[in-house]
Amino acid sequence: MQKDVFPVNAAFASYLQRYGRDLEIPALYSDLINYSHANPLKDKRGKWTHWENAVYEPGQWEFLKGVLIKTYAILKHLVIPPDVNQYDLERIDFCEYGNSIPFRIKITEKNKPGQFDFFYIKQADANRIYGLELEHLLTNNPINFLHHRNTLVEENIEGIPGDVFLQQNPQMTVTTKAAIAKAFVQFNESCFARLLGDMRSYNFVVNPSAYNGDTLFHIRAIDFDQQCYEGRKNLYFPQFYKENIEYVELVLQTLTNEEIEQNQQIEFSAMAARIITYRRQLMELLNSMVKDDISENYKIQLLRGELNVHFNTSRFSRCKTMGAIVKQQLKQVLQQHVQRANVK
Repeated sequence: MQKDVFPVNAAFASYLQRYGRDLEIPALYSDLINYSHANPLKDKRGKWTHWENAVYEPGQWEFLKGVLIKTYAILKHLVIPPDVNQYDLERIDFCEYGNSIPFRIKITEKNKPGQFDFFYIKQADANRIYGLELEHLLTNNPINFLHHRNTLVEENIEGIPGDVFLQQNPQMTVTTKAAIAKAFVQFNESCFARLLGDMRSYNFVVNPSAYNGDTLFHIRAIDFDQQCYEGRKNLYFPQFYKENIEYVELVLQTLTNEEIEQNQQIEFSAMAARIITYRRQLMELLNSMVKDDISENYKIQLLRGELNVHFNTSRFSRCKTMGAIVKQQLKQVLQQHVQRANVK
């Protein structure tokens, strides 16, 4: 079942404008929906996907080519060249399965054969945009996105999909397994701290990187529709999804309790440092969330009750909205770490 789409209210739109996220863009979601027909697509392994290639009339295609290339340039902070013909629009794909019903745009550079990039145009949903902004502020994952009217434009997040990564690497050393396990522990705590839900393996990517001769791994979210929407506490822990069982097994097989605790603290300290850096902007964002309607009332009541039990407190009982729960959650999980960082 697809979640409800919550509109961006005036207060949140004002925040997005203040921080350069709400700009007038050439291409809107409504420009893309009038395609002639769509052809189902297969992946590289020949399996059918949820994506379809949208086919447009020639005149409509030429119009979209111009506005989409300009939109891509704005998203990427590029200086729009006088001749946009240095870029080309290769294809537009459509996915009716996703909550935001996205279009995926493939852009190429004519003077760089074989080089391409994707970006996405989606229906604007307040949960998703709050999730994107929290990702940008609270993690080491800066992300470009734009909102205007009913349209959300997102850059492509690079990485190997979590459900594919372990299949591609069946034979791993103990050291590599431990490195992936540490990344999963940190990701697990990050999602729970900010109440980002539905982090099944196909909703996050894994990125390896070399550091002092070792290979480190970083896991980051690519889907933000379930930002503080659901009522069950466990839906905000990636460790409880059956799709992530192989990652959980890596943690249990390779890390001691002390190492798990150490990596939890590493993530909390990193988030605390970013809270200090972006304190003012984060407070403006949370104050907007507190007054926003981004979930259903019974889910709010359920979640605050489960979090009260989890933390053995009654503080969440005062929370009347999901935004208020997120604000209290960040305080509950990270306040001590912020205080320690301030002392240092």
